[in-house]
Amino acid sequence: MAKYTHSVAIDPEKCTGCTTCLRRCPVEAIRIRDEKAVINANQCIDCGECIRVCKHNAKHASYDKLSDLDFSKYLIALPAPSLFGQFNHLDEADFVIQGLLDMGFSDVYEVAKAAEYVTDLTRIYMAGENVARPVISSACPVVVRLIKLRFPTLCDQLVPILPPYELAGKLARERALEEHPELKPEDIKTVFISPCPAKVSWAKSVMEGQTVHVDYVTSMNDVYMTLLDKMKGSVPGPDSAPEAGSVGLRWATTSGEAASLMNEGYLTADGIDNVIKVLDDLESGMLGDIGFVELNACSPGCVGGVLAPSNGYVARLRLQSLQKTVVVKPNNLEDIESLERFKGEIPSDYTEAEAFTYMPDGAPNMFKMMLAMKKAEALAEKLPNKDCGACGSPTCRAFALDVVNGEAKIEDCKVRSELQG
Repeated sequence: MAKYTHSVAIDPEKCTGCTTCLRRCPVEAIRIRDEKAVINANQCIDCGECIRVCKHNAKHASYDKLSDLDFSKYLIALPAPSLFGQFNHLDEADFVIQGLLDMGFSDVYEVAKAAEYVTDLTRIYMAGENVARPVISSACPVVVRLIKLRFPTLCDQLVPILPPYELAGKLARERALEEHPELKPEDIKTVFISPCPAKVSWAKSVMEGQTVHVDYVTSMNDVYMTLLDKMKGSVPGPDSAPEAGSVGLRWATTSGEAASLMNEGYLTADGIDNVIKVLDDLESGMLGDIGFVELNACSPGCVGGVLAPSNGYVARLRLQSLQKTVVVKPNNLEDIESLERFKGEIPSDYTEAEAFTYMPDGAPNMFKMMLAMKKAEALAEKLPNKDCGACGSPTCRAFALDVVNGEAKIEDCKVRSELQG
């Protein structure tokens, strides 16, 4: 099984060890070692929060640069719905599509259109029998990875349908082969224009039994200025007519996916801290009356991703204005062979060994987990409970677990040493 490939990384030359990221990481994946921040790859969910809060620009996301794309290939741009909220005074979506074509892309397939298919397919899935409820959206890769790492009992409640950007890549490739039979499959490359690093990680982490339909993932920040320049002089042609309607564009902001299902029994939350709280409640069985749960790591939805150039709330306002000029476009589900065609097994993105990082060796997994936690809890009782971060761990409890795991020494607790001294 392949290993999960992270897009979020740290530049040690820029890192000052200031502990800002240490305190703000929602899953306690960051430590300070030798006065530099380091990321525990087994815990990181690529939410990008450390990129957002780092004052020294020491955190960054890896992605495919626009300048590195081979435009001699049949490149298909897959613009996320949030891209259409990045521009002032945008009255028609076709200006963005035409701008992408003018940049040299051979075709454009709107992820918003794929999102509309996912909406319909999710509605069909939820109407089926023996569906574990509440159903949880699998559109946000941060949420999917978080559930697999921290809330594995909720895995069977994830919607087993390809996320919109993956479905867009699949449909775009099929359309290109149908319209251009002279092309070989290897000549066609799909390029997702992403607002967040987690989608880069998803595309780069090809797991066993998984087919990834997105070849490249570039950043909205990287595309923005070139696209804006092309849009200024563009004249939309017949090939730039948008296929997606207001339903697909709505996916870019919180509640857009859930509201599109036309189901009153739904819950939405954005911001990774709020997402974790909701998942805690779901795991505790406190939300049994809810039919559907939409969770977005970024606030106010994908428009707030760290790879998007505009303020998320400004982008949301722009999208709301654009949606007034876009009609609802019904999908022709007769063209879809079956739900199974788009059913995508949510891939396991970590090995069993990675799932139990903090376990002492030589014992069965469950026993190791219980033993490690018991030792850590006993050790935490002896710590000052200051959560000062001076030891390089975000909290005293996390430090105790690091000690049990052999990644830290009890002497690293400076406050305890001072009290005892």
